[in-house]
Amino acid sequence: MRPTGIFPATRMRRMRRDEFSRRLMRESRLSTDDLIYPVFVLEGNNITQAVPSMPGVSRVSLDNLLRVAEEAVSLGVPALALFPVIEASGKTPGAEEAWNPDGLVPRVVQALKARFPELGVITDVALDPYTSHGQDGLIDPEDPRGYVLNDETLEALAKQALCHAQAGADVVAPSDMMDGRVARIRAELDGDGRIYTRILAYAAKYASSFYGPFRDAVGSAGNLGKGNKYTYQMDPANSDEAIREVALDIAEGADMFMVKPGMPYLDIVRRVKAELQVPTYVYQVSGEYAMLQAAAANGWLSHEACMMESLLAFKRAGADGILTYYALEAARVLKGQA
Repeated sequence: MRPTGIFPATRMRRMRRDEFSRRLMRESRLSTDDLIYPVFVLEGNNITQAVPSMPGVSRVSLDNLLRVAEEAVSLGVPALALFPVIEASGKTPGAEEAWNPDGLVPRVVQALKARFPELGVITDVALDPYTSHGQDGLIDPEDPRGYVLNDETLEALAKQALCHAQAGADVVAPSDMMDGRVARIRAELDGDGRIYTRILAYAAKYASSFYGPFRDAVGSAGNLGKGNKYTYQMDPANSDEAIREVALDIAEGADMFMVKPGMPYLDIVRRVKAELQVPTYVYQVSGEYAMLQAAAANGWLSHEACMMESLLAFKRAGADGILTYYALEAARVLKGQA
């Protein structure tokens, strides 16, 4: 510990006495530049479906999403992260719809980039919205364990990422946690001349119990059933393993690195940023959002204050950017429009 003065010569409260001095010594700051807004998109026109387990969040059709994007641009939010809600008819064991160039995600990407070229568009690269079994990868139908195949899944993910990049996605974000997927995707993109398509790797994605409302939102919960993702997502008990995972994704060519979930894993955010010094992102996941919303709805917490405090905590831990369902609301607060 650094040498420090002692009371009464040193009074820590002196700098806390007035707003001006509190501002002058503030170490971490949150701005709209830090926010990424995850959105759920589905087929159809003029559709808005509330997600019951995520109060304030809805699934929307493309026409309504364009209005959401317009607000994001007006508030200065840099990017949207797209998560598709795929109809049951589009779900198969092999997830072939994931790389359909005429599918939902490519069409949404094209429309967003045509209308708002300055808005960053991030696409999720994972198979769970498209698989009839709800897993993030392919499964041997003869395997009674239903073990997700790694190398076979890489080929599907590479096709999916290239499909999104060809549609105009600025960033592809593999969230599957297969070994070697960043290198395989980078090779696929570079082979097609897509050298400027960024990869946001969900590098330290834990097998968390905080994802439940998200799976409700995209419609994968029913397909997954009583299954789990313990064989590919990380054990919540591990920290050193997260550093290895991020280091591997650095070596494989990722540009940005995600820790997920957020609040229960602030120690991982801090370690990644401090030890590896790479662009570090964090996802305030659906369960975190739902807990805050429920507590605020019951009057147990101050909604706005706790929302902003939770986001500031990610910045304090070292995050460069935050995926949060509060992005638009927080941006309004930051711009004095709340």
